[in-house]
Amino acid sequence: MTANQEELRLEHITKSFAGVPALKSVDFTVHRGEIHALLGANGAGKSTLMKILSGAYTLDAGTITIGPREVKLHSPSDAKKNGIHCVYQEVDTALVPQITVAENILLDRLSTREGGLWHSWGQIYREAEEAIAKLGASIDVRKKVEGLSLSEKQLVLIARTLVEKAKFIIFDEPTAPLSHEETTNLFRVMKQMKAEGIGCIFISHRLPEVFEHCDRVTVMRDGQQVYTESCEASSMDEVIRHMLGKTFEEEFPKRNVPIGEVILQTDQLTSGTRVKQVDMQVRSGEIVSVVGLVGAGKSELSNVLFGALRRDQGHIFMHGRKLSVKNPSDAIEAGIVLVPEERRKHGIMVEDSVQQNLSLPLLRQLSRIGFVRGRREQEHAQRLVDRLGVKTSSLKQQVKFLSGGNQQKVAIGKWVETKADVFLFDEPTKGVDIGAKSDIFRLIGDLAHQGKGILYFTCEFAEAIGIADRILVMCEGRVVKEFSRDEATQEKLLYYASAGQEDES
Repeated sequence: MTANQEELRLEHITKSFAGVPALKSVDFTVHRGEIHALLGANGAGKSTLMKILSGAYTLDAGTITIGPREVKLHSPSDAKKNGIHCVYQEVDTALVPQITVAENILLDRLSTREGGLWHSWGQIYREAEEAIAKLGASIDVRKKVEGLSLSEKQLVLIARTLVEKAKFIIFDEPTAPLSHEETTNLFRVMKQMKAEGIGCIFISHRLPEVFEHCDRVTVMRDGQQVYTESCEASSMDEVIRHMLGKTFEEEFPKRNVPIGEVILQTDQLTSGTRVKQVDMQVRSGEIVSVVGLVGAGKSELSNVLFGALRRDQGHIFMHGRKLSVKNPSDAIEAGIVLVPEERRKHGIMVEDSVQQNLSLPLLRQLSRIGFVRGRREQEHAQRLVDRLGVKTSSLKQQVKFLSGGNQQKVAIGKWVETKADVFLFDEPTKGVDIGAKSDIFRLIGDLAHQGKGILYFTCEFAEAIGIADRILVMCEGRVVKEFSRDEATQEKLLYYASAGQEDES
């Protein structure tokens, strides 16, 4: 093959959503027979670019070529016809659990009329067995997929790409749910595919894996491709610098608040495989930020503390007293409240008014003999709207018609006049404009000034450094490092959040 025939080339790829640019003239090239890492912070544009390449999104401008030939990808089917396949982290979404391994491997063929209406089951089992054997695996192809382990399901997906004669495969965070042994086996398979001339695109947050197994690395930031280099000629520090962009400057003032006694404490707190033996403390007036990348366990930890996720081991203490938090009602009763990441699903009632949302936690105090006192409810809501700076045409306006930032202010505001001592904020600035972010930071500072304990869960490292007194770094369900505000830098946080402790020596 000539070099040109070996290339998958994306040039000047542009994509906007509702007028907001997600990709800005991105160039990205993958050779046959290489493992090319695609990196970037959350929101950098990696997923959008790969959804265009896999046919899930259509591009607004730009070209995709394989060798000398331009290809048009309007659907996942178009991508597969051109030899482009995906292996997702959430393998169950791409498999049918009630049918056999063999049927799943040859699913694309069986679901179309390719090969005619009749299929030889003997031939199907042979092809599936050959594909599995090629991966060096031992899986009974007559077994139903629902009985397989996670890594075995992933191998079934990879076997499907071999049967379909894939030329390029997108691996989207494939190692995130795997054990060390399973991860080692996956990379063995990827290197085997590389040797057979398949181009592998590897999306990951784990930098040590990238530099151990990949040939080249591309970094995206703010919807643009900002860096491409061979892994041999690059370094983790160089990649981190390009992921973060310009040197950090604090974008919001940190309010000085006296730090008091310990309010909340956990001891070996564990929930499944996503929260592992977490020890931490939060003091009165203190803002503790918990940072990590996607899949680190931040949201799960906030949900365990709030009683929305089961605690398997360990203990939670409030003011030195051991709690039994079995559901959110227990947490609220104990003085722990949560502003969740998915505010429209769990933080607000979108069909109800601003007034009703802000009154919800205090209905008992605002009611008399079972009836809500309208004037008291209205005064309470108006006081919070003024205090929070909620931009609404009326207290009666449905929350779904507010902007994202104003919805978040309502999600936070409903708790501020409760007796809560600990506030959990899970990605509170997600989907929020700059002005609303400033208001949210100010509000959190006010709560700390009142002596509340704040846990701020975020993947935005700049925010953590700007707002927190202490920063805990999570990776793979564990707190792996703690920094004071003065010690922390974005480079250090990203290093440990990316499993950098593995290479610390």
